[in-house]
Amino acid sequence: MTVVPAGRSSWFSFQRWWAIVTKEFRQLRRDRVTFAMIVGIPIVQLALFGYAINTDPKHMPTALIVGDRSEFTRSFVQALATSDYFRITGELPDDEAGRAALAQGIAQFVVTIPADFTRRLLRGERPAILLEADASDPTATGAALAATREIAAAVARRDLVGPLAARNGSPPPFDVVVHRLYNPESITQYNIVPGLMGVILTMTLVMMTGLAITRERERGTMENLLAMPVTPLEVMSGKIVPYIAIGLVQATIILLAARYVFAVPFVGSVTALYGAALLFIACQLTVGITLSSLAQNQLQAMQLTFFYFLPNILLSGFMFPFRGMPDWAQWLGSVLPLTYFNRIVRGILLKGNDWPDLWPSLWPLLVFVLVVMGIAVKFYRRTLD
Repeated sequence: MTVVPAGRSSWFSFQRWWAIVTKEFRQLRRDRVTFAMIVGIPIVQLALFGYAINTDPKHMPTALIVGDRSEFTRSFVQALATSDYFRITGELPDDEAGRAALAQGIAQFVVTIPADFTRRLLRGERPAILLEADASDPTATGAALAATREIAAAVARRDLVGPLAARNGSPPPFDVVVHRLYNPESITQYNIVPGLMGVILTMTLVMMTGLAITRERERGTMENLLAMPVTPLEVMSGKIVPYIAIGLVQATIILLAARYVFAVPFVGSVTALYGAALLFIACQLTVGITLSSLAQNQLQAMQLTFFYFLPNILLSGFMFPFRGMPDWAQWLGSVLPLTYFNRIVRGILLKGNDWPDLWPSLWPLLVFVLVVMGIAVKFYRRTLD
């Protein structure tokens, strides 16, 4: 026979149950990180999905190579600018400069107007304007490219009037030839699979290192580290090194799958890719160590990791076109290392970019490592309190 202690019901006591509920609420109130997640995550998701995410980007940077200046060419350029899809950023001297602007991501489109355009148009020879697009992300350029033919037809209807009205028929008096560079067939895997390298490295490395110090604190092994004659920088960097090898192994697996499973082109340098990957791995490991230093326990470290990972996957250009986001979202995305690493990987694999083309995306990663490592060292706890 089971003996029930005095004052305790054998089945259920509302008073005892309410005491447990009260205790849990008080514990949540003391855990400020968890409370911040309860409020912060819904707000962040609403802001990102409601305002920042846009699959139909507008005002994309467009450079011009103008060989013919006339009222017809000026009218066409003005029509591009007023269509909301194109934002004219300036003129380039030649085709080589145009290809460099597309490779470095400075321009999304390059419009080339040939030198004899107006003369051939007036003769009825149906000249062509060349529109080159960085189509590595098909979502970013699809709607804009589809709108160019209607823009050209509208310009012809408006400007070819009077004696020139006979030129305005079918087929149209001039054509816009579209060249989709780097991904001419608009294959989605060419854009998504390279981006997965940065996403997977961010998720796994930040999570693993985010638990490093909090795990030692909870297991009671932090005393050994505190008793050792080592500096905070030595502790932080020493904890990072083993995970670098893990990150390189993951990067290799993803590259092999991209090449041999998904048939993603590999145009650039393997050395440049691994050098950039090593720098990006350092970025994510310093973030993980910093979160580990700030968190009181492993649960808080996991929560901070998720809070860091969510903006990375949404604002970096991995899932949605970067230039489709509003300015404030692009500014936030420009702080995140995944934004630059996505450009680096896609640039190397699809465009064949080398170090000069990669440098605009490499130096922000270097700055990020130095700043975040300084924060980690500053907040490293020299005591168990």
